Amino acid sequence: MAWFFLILAGLTEVGWAVGMKYTNGFTRVLPSLATLGCIALSLFLLSLSLKTIPLGTAYAVWTGIGAVGTALLGMIFFSEPSTVGRVVCLFVIVVGTIGLKIFSSE
Repeated sequence: MAWFFLILAGLTEVGWAVGMKYTNGFTRVLPSLATLGCIALSLFLLSLSLKTIPLGTAYAVWTGIGAVGTALLGMIFFSEPSTVGRVVCLFVIVVGTIGLKIFSSE
């Protein structure tokens, strides 16, 4: 279950990172509340995963999911650059994240 919680925590991190784009500096109420809810849920799920997954592994996987997911959604929805170099770097993050799962003691 810990890895399930960690993956959900990473996905909700993507949610709050993208949500911040819509808050207009936290001046828009509904996007701000949704973003704050995702932040709270993401941290809660991360804390559940930390009961069994080592801190360094959990944090790296959490931020890896968040970074890759946010960058991909930025490319898809916000017309951010999708150069070969950026895609290769995101692939390296994915490989590293999978490696942490494979070599984790949990």
